[in-house]
Amino acid sequence: MKLILARLAILAGILGLWEFASGRLIEPYLISKPSLIFTTFWNWVMDGRIFFHAGITAMEAVAGFLLGAAVGMTLGILLGRAEKLAELLNPFIMGFYSIPKIALAPLFIIWFGIGLEMKVLLTATIVFFLVFLNTYTGVRSVSPELVNILKLMGANERHVLRKVVVPSAIVWVFTGLRLSVPYAMIGAIVGEMIAANRGLGYLLSHASAQFNTAGVFAALVAIITLSVLMNTGVGVLAKYAMPWEKAQKNREVSI
Repeated sequence: MKLILARLAILAGILGLWEFASGRLIEPYLISKPSLIFTTFWNWVMDGRIFFHAGITAMEAVAGFLLGAAVGMTLGILLGRAEKLAELLNPFIMGFYSIPKIALAPLFIIWFGIGLEMKVLLTATIVFFLVFLNTYTGVRSVSPELVNILKLMGANERHVLRKVVVPSAIVWVFTGLRLSVPYAMIGAIVGEMIAANRGLGYLLSHASAQFNTAGVFAALVAIITLSVLMNTGVGVLAKYAMPWEKAQKNREVSI
């Protein structure tokens, strides 16, 4: 409770200082005011605009996140278990990984147009590499002794994956998923800013074009809120997928 109150006090202090500084120390058009930002955000809530645009962005970000994560985990496990194939493809994977993914947006527009598909695929491409590299690292870090013991007991590759590889690598997988959430939002938002007439990225870009600083900050608040919700969802999923972490924390607290 004390921690929550301390955080609220810090937030109140920042907002109070911001409100005071705007128009006195800094030009209002540069930083706006918290009160004006709240008013703008509330007006968007009342007319339903924020829900419409947030729904579009959420659809793009979540769809791209799920697609990129699924492909990344699948290939991460596959190449993690096929060492020679991973060595063969490594230069190509690293070369493509080194490209700033946002630079692919113009190509994606040419290939897929400016509709929902472009934003989803751009987001999936960004998410893919983070999940893939973490999954691959997790699979490669699995103890060879455990795998050999299971094989000596007559286990096949499916048993090895289910009993050893996936449980051992799942912490790495969820690390990649958590890291991917803000990048999923980046893919969706950038795609909307480049070519869209709806979504939070469009709302942000439209407010910026009108030099509406309060609107820009209000759109950022909506983006942050959506990112927090996605992060929370991944955290809840991690608790179900890794129940031993909670038990371990409880044991540490009791000690």
